[in-house]
Amino acid sequence: MRFGVSSWVWVSPLTTQKLAKLAPHVAGLGFDWVEVPIENTDDIDYNYAAEILKDNGLGVSVTAVLGSPDRDITHSDPANSESARAYMRHCIDAVKTMGGARVVGPVYSAVGRFWQCHGNERKAYMRYVRDQVLPVADYAAEKGVILCIEPLNRYETSFINTAAQGIELVDTVGHPAYQMMLDTYHMGTEEKSIPEAVRAVGGRLEHVHIGENDRGTPGKGQLAWKDFATALEEVGYNGALVIETFSSQVESIASAAAIWRELAPSQDDLARDGLAFLQRLLT
Repeated sequence: MRFGVSSWVWVSPLTTQKLAKLAPHVAGLGFDWVEVPIENTDDIDYNYAAEILKDNGLGVSVTAVLGSPDRDITHSDPANSESARAYMRHCIDAVKTMGGARVVGPVYSAVGRFWQCHGNERKAYMRYVRDQVLPVADYAAEKGVILCIEPLNRYETSFINTAAQGIELVDTVGHPAYQMMLDTYHMGTEEKSIPEAVRAVGGRLEHVHIGENDRGTPGKGQLAWKDFATALEEVGYNGALVIETFSSQVESIASAAAIWRELAPSQDDLARDGLAFLQRLLT
């Protein structure tokens, strides 16, 4: 199992220059994985990033940042949906170039898009998502990359909030390069039982985000971590566990994620203490 951290813990947007400084810092804190959000497609030189990551012994995954209509793969405007597919192909190429194989995020709708969707309408929309994402999943498979869809809490999307809904979508799409990830922060809001959600996802689980119930330091909140760890072991998960939270000092991301107060004495403390907790819990 690999222990990672998102660059969002410290900076936004991530650039090549920031990664060059952050990578040795992340490795020095004891992590062996870093997650790279792609906010702007020209921020990072991926070939140089690959060298930086290799030099610091870091594995990598990519977060697809899907916060605008032109990155909504299921937008009703064909121009927007095609723009979103182009962005996803960019993310796939980026992670492949950097030496990784996972692109993660809500690859089914833009964040912040809300509508009530029930019964037959939901099933029809599932099929619509399938048709829109299949070409991207095919492209990912050609590159040896897996798209990992992320259920988000109800305040960020109205479509895929729970593991059960994610399972339904993944099974509807039915493509080996379109699988699932889980985020403990979102699960703490939406699931009746976090461990049972993990068990239900089972072999579809390809990536995990770690976040405490308040998005602060893992292990210092209310989540039932031991039961979560037991469930991961039961389903045989051995991929990356990536701490994802945000800094109140980075105005753009703090506003988007509603981070209005300090979540730890420092971002380094949050990362270091969270890693130590995960290592005690899972090794």
